[in-house]
Amino acid sequence: MIQERTACIDLGSNSCRLRIADENGRVIYKDSKTTKLGEGLFETGNLLHASIKRGLDALSEYANIMKEHKVQNYRAVATAACRTAKNGKEFADLVKLKTGLELEIIDTVEEARLNLKGALLNAPKNKKYAVVYDLGGASTEITLSDIEGHILHTISIPWGARNSSEAYDLKEFDEIKAERLKEDIQKYVSDFVLDAHLEKYKSDCALIATSSTPLRLCSMVKNDESYTREKNDGVCVKCCELDGAVLRVENMSVEERSKSAYIGEDRAPIFAAACVIFKTIYDKLGFDELIVSFKGAQDAMLEELQHG
Repeated sequence: MIQERTACIDLGSNSCRLRIADENGRVIYKDSKTTKLGEGLFETGNLLHASIKRGLDALSEYANIMKEHKVQNYRAVATAACRTAKNGKEFADLVKLKTGLELEIIDTVEEARLNLKGALLNAPKNKKYAVVYDLGGASTEITLSDIEGHILHTISIPWGARNSSEAYDLKEFDEIKAERLKEDIQKYVSDFVLDAHLEKYKSDCALIATSSTPLRLCSMVKNDESYTREKNDGVCVKCCELDGAVLRVENMSVEERSKSAYIGEDRAPIFAAACVIFKTIYDKLGFDELIVSFKGAQDAMLEELQHG
């Protein structure tokens, strides 16, 4: 029986997200802040002072909001930026000192498991298997599982929207630089296809993509006139339609992306690289369509906090 208010915090390489659920499991508060925690990480190997400040500011505010809502039980996780930064553990210790929050730096397997569990809430009932991929700021996880969530194979690609944009200098789209990133991603996906024996499962398998990139592109495909993540949660979209949206992004300047209702100022510098990774993966996996999912790690964490 659910007896307490619960909360989860997901601190990624670009954003920090909070959700709070009441005693009945209903989400009563949610928020997302752009922290750019992984900014400069590729070049320096460390979380920068400005990034640490943005992260601390967001987490301090969230800690206060949780107190206001009388949250009794929570889980706060950090992913690739803290996992790979040389000062990631120091940052987590600072978070504890300044905010009182216990920030758990999770490994790639746990990150994939949480994203999978949430994304499977959007899995079609007529399929026995699913491939789920989550494109983050500093890593991308791809997982094959059965529909019950038993993982058959998973990989973590050490490239996400933010660190690849910096490493491949793709703030402005450049075909030659994009091709270099594409070739790098293809190697990882080819290994996944081979090691997962994907062809054995593919005929009875759905492809599900989480994170904001597929949701933003789906909003473009549907001509929603804005980024409508909740509206498109669970929507199935043809990959050929996504190709058209990706091409639109490639033809935009950073300034044009910043003014786009689908992308915005915070995402504009990293969205070209995100689209290269996103498209390369669905092309290499060889599916004709995919399901875009707003549900992911936070849904999994809340469910586990509430029900054990």
